[in-house]
Amino acid sequence: MLNKEQLQTIEKEIQHLLERLEMPSEVRVEQVEGPGEPTVQVAIVVGEPKMLIGERGQTLFELQHILKLLLRKKIAEPFYLALDINEYKKNKEESLRDLAQTTADEGALLKKPKELPPMPSSERRIIHMVLAGRTDVTSESLGDGPDRRVVVKLKV
Repeated sequence: MLNKEQLQTIEKEIQHLLERLEMPSEVRVEQVEGPGEPTVQVAIVVGEPKMLIGERGQTLFELQHILKLLLRKKIAEPFYLALDINEYKKNKEESLRDLAQTTADEGALLKKPKELPPMPSSERRIIHMVLAGRTDVTSESLGDGPDRRVVVKLKV
């Protein structure tokens, strides 16, 4: 569990980085309790989010990694950093949940496997978690590297 001073340090360091990038922003930092390492959720609101999110969220992922490395030097206690910019991740997760249900419904109706486009492991994980609760379909990941994708099939 991080203390208030550590959370303020995180917020200050993120603000400092965004100022150096000349990105006026609003930063909100909060700690979420759960099992294992504490999770620090950082919500950033900027006028030009595309620059910080990048194609398919790649820049956002890399920015999160860089921030974690910078913050690790300032805060010795381990924690997980969850960065979101203009609610990109939140909206992406909602659309993936909808995609999972729609694909499962189509596959069950047509009684055919449905293949989703290639996606990163974090996105495939959301699809698998959503479909794990269904009794009519199952999901599995196929392919290698950046071509890895989810296939939804009827349970046998």
